[in-house]
Amino acid sequence: MIRLTVNGTPREVDVPDDVPLLWVLREELALTGTKFGCGMALCGACTVHLDGKPVRSCVTRLREASGKEVTTIEGVAATPMRVLQEAWALEGTPQCGYCQPGQIMSAIALLRAKPRPTDADVDAVMSANLCRCATYVRIRRAIHRAADMLAAPPPDANKP
Repeated sequence: MIRLTVNGTPREVDVPDDVPLLWVLREELALTGTKFGCGMALCGACTVHLDGKPVRSCVTRLREASGKEVTTIEGVAATPMRVLQEAWALEGTPQCGYCQPGQIMSAIALLRAKPRPTDADVDAVMSANLCRCATYVRIRRAIHRAADMLAAPPPDANKP
């Protein structure tokens, strides 16, 4: 049995430790938001966070996640970073939507590292995620919108 925490919930899986994390998430834990794209860590569709760092789950073996915290796109809604999902919708970012979970997971890592990224920062980080529909301009706008949303004071912050 391999133990890991997925989206804040302790889990145990009984699969060989060399199975890619992607397949454990999708097939064993029914978390299908993370997508299979290329299987070679080139496209970013399978991006999840392992102890807060983005990894390509198609090449990350289950043994590498043992005892660690895995966050998938399904876990984002319960965090302040849900504003990325809101910004994505407000900007009309997805077309087919296939790459978007991986895009959002990479954008979360970017905003944690640089809360106010420049266009160059966004382009540098997000260029590692491929979008077949080429919504890169909308992705950039959504990231900037999310940065603004995160920086804004809470609605009741100015009340005595």
